[in-house]
Amino acid sequence: MERNKQAREPRIIIDERVHFGKPVIAGTRVPVELVLGKLAGGMTYDEITAEYGIARDDILAALDYAARSVSGEEVKVVG
Repeated sequence: MERNKQAREPRIIIDERVHFGKPVIAGTRVPVELVLGKLAGGMTYDEITAEYGIARDDILAALDYAARSVSGEEVKVVG
């Protein structure tokens, strides 16, 4: 694996040369945030796979990546 390419999931990569170093579906320029936004907006898995040429497993990897990302966040209550 190249030094500037970092695998986050088998299907999610971060490469500073692709989409400004944001996580994308491997082998594409489809950002994880786009997939999550489309799901949040009500698109179905089938609609996303058809529109962006990615697989259902890519969508699941994007969801897993997001879940792992937020699980590491520290929330401080200010009261």
